[in-house]
Amino acid sequence: MKRLERMTMKNQINGHKQYLLASDFDQTLSFNDSGIVLSELLGRPGFQEKVAGMARTRLVQQGGELAYLILHDPEYRCVRKEHLIETGKRIRLKANIELLTQVLKEGIEGHRFSFYVISAAPEEVIQSALAGIVPPDHIFATRFNYDLKTGEIQSITRVGAGYGKVVMLDELQSQLQISPDHIVYVGDGSSDVHVMLHVNRRDGFTIAVSENPYIVPIARRTVLSDNALCVLVPVLEDILKWNAQQIRELFESRGIALQDWDKVRTDRLTFHEEPSRPVLPESVSGN
Repeated sequence: MKRLERMTMKNQINGHKQYLLASDFDQTLSFNDSGIVLSELLGRPGFQEKVAGMARTRLVQQGGELAYLILHDPEYRCVRKEHLIETGKRIRLKANIELLTQVLKEGIEGHRFSFYVISAAPEEVIQSALAGIVPPDHIFATRFNYDLKTGEIQSITRVGAGYGKVVMLDELQSQLQISPDHIVYVGDGSSDVHVMLHVNRRDGFTIAVSENPYIVPIARRTVLSDNALCVLVPVLEDILKWNAQQIRELFESRGIALQDWDKVRTDRLTFHEEPSRPVLPESVSGN
């Protein structure tokens, strides 16, 4: 009983229920992979082919490919902090990220959400891309050590790929004093599998924002949109238990009209044609 009371106190501040909403960055809050944008900046084609090759050999955890290339690939050894900052400026973000953070911070009917970004992308890229939207101390991402004289990247302090995201999320949970069942995680790809399973196992809530076949079966909900506000829909429906009309009214109060909302259940089927069976000759009866 006392343990339950302690957990309840953890999740409430000034009468508000407190939640942690953590989001991936690449292709979750953005349309592009940071590695692709950096490669275009450097004039280095073939980034996706390199990533595919590492995936086949399982050389690094999914999501950590860019960090590996920056440290070990001769074509990326020229990368300096200024390249990462410029890459962030060129990232195309999804719409209304700033409005999303405002709504979460202000709270909704006694529920308040602390918004953090957890990503395998370089820290400088995300801080540059989300400057003025998300505070730097709310971004947990891959962090490099630089040579003070040359600016060359020497090593990695931390990487937010694979199980690394689980470690970062647990650090945040401990720091914010929020129970596991008050954690919401949003992601789009294979590098989010570990953290989504971790959140689900502890009764948290997970949202997929892509049709990636590895995470859609794992996530509690899947929502697809070019607008970052889309993640509010499953939060409002499943956590706050709002109906469609209430959700539409919230968006309208913020000057956003929810134009199309299609709830679709998709069954993906693959059939394999069996080879034709040989036709046996009819038996001939003798006299």
